[in-house]
Amino acid sequence: MSASAIFVLDLKGKVLICRNYKGDVNMAEIDHFLPLLMQQEEEGLLCPVLSRGNVHFMWIKHSNLYLVATTNKNSNASLVYSFLYKIVEVFTEYFKELEEESIQDNFVVVYELLDELMDFGFPQTTDSKILQEYITQEGTKLEVAKSKVPTTVTNAVSWRSEGIKYKKNEVFIDVIESINVLVNANGSVMSSDIVGSIKLKTMLSGMPELRLGLNDRVLFALTGRDKGKTVVMEDVKFHQCVRLSRFDSDRTISFIPPDGESELMSYRINTHVKPLIWIESVIEKFSHSRVEIMVKAKGQFKKQSVANNVEVRVPVPSDADSPKFKTSTGTAKYVPEKNMVVWTIKSFPGGKEFLMRAHFGLPSVENNELEGKPPITVKFEIPYFTVSGIQVRYMKIIEKSGYQALPWVRYITQSGDYQLRTNV
Repeated sequence: MSASAIFVLDLKGKVLICRNYKGDVNMAEIDHFLPLLMQQEEEGLLCPVLSRGNVHFMWIKHSNLYLVATTNKNSNASLVYSFLYKIVEVFTEYFKELEEESIQDNFVVVYELLDELMDFGFPQTTDSKILQEYITQEGTKLEVAKSKVPTTVTNAVSWRSEGIKYKKNEVFIDVIESINVLVNANGSVMSSDIVGSIKLKTMLSGMPELRLGLNDRVLFALTGRDKGKTVVMEDVKFHQCVRLSRFDSDRTISFIPPDGESELMSYRINTHVKPLIWIESVIEKFSHSRVEIMVKAKGQFKKQSVANNVEVRVPVPSDADSPKFKTSTGTAKYVPEKNMVVWTIKSFPGGKEFLMRAHFGLPSVENNELEGKPPITVKFEIPYFTVSGIQVRYMKIIEKSGYQALPWVRYITQSGDYQLRTNV
């Protein structure tokens, strides 16, 4: 990877804090970063990597800060960006909000973190839970006894401390799937996929080994079992605790989990998804007088399931006024700053249909500005249900003391990028 130095700048390009790791790039080069950025912005050629001579600036913007890595080598850019986003994540864990003020108020802690996060241009300890064991925000109260490095830093299992004890040993597994759907104005599904993640909350004593079994089609084909519903997962990404060699050889997800909350894995399922909440809309615009909107929402999922906190967001012209609503259930509200009507339904059972009508006045003077055609978007969450049919078949917990532990599984389907285009 090899980054030479890391800088944190304010919006004017002033260096708030920096750390030189390799000394092979002149630190004064950072003065050219903001002029380069502004020049590219003016030309409409803004790029995530800026170069001046043989020096390259890789940067991200967060809140009112720029985080910049410099290098004069052909570095792996994606790794550098992963590291910059990791810095944001760690600093946010420490300071709650990462902005100019929190950097200025915590200079000592930031320097310590930059020292531990990277060494000679290569990432080191990036787990905030481990860093919090020996870098505290009470730096002035640091005692000699506390200054020894925790074993987790030199351990093979750097994400989990030894000697963890719980009175009750439990694992909570959340399988969360987001549906991305794009429907055109004629009602045809143009694109759809499922993005899923398996999140853990582990409260287990000692150093347990966990084995997770899913209804993975590749696994079933390997073992000769082809009964029941299976899923094909793509773009699978694991937490560092998972033994990848074991997964590659026999598709077993085997790991020593981090303590507390973590994301074990994420995946994508590229399949045709039937929209779970189908929207039909009729939008009639009578120029210089009014807009009439009729929206019908239908739950296209099992009757025993219920979608919670459903929001149907319908775009309206920017010059609309005098809203009037009529709904068969839920409440409709006009949000003028976003030029939309938000129809909220707290509980939406499967197979049901609901209707919303809206009436808006239009000014007698025509608005000359050309407006786009924003789509209708839908937000929802359906508990105890996964659209892909993925299942946790088993969770084995093995620990040398032989204690019994309870695994709890919860399934949630929610909307991701869920859009339905309109004719008007």
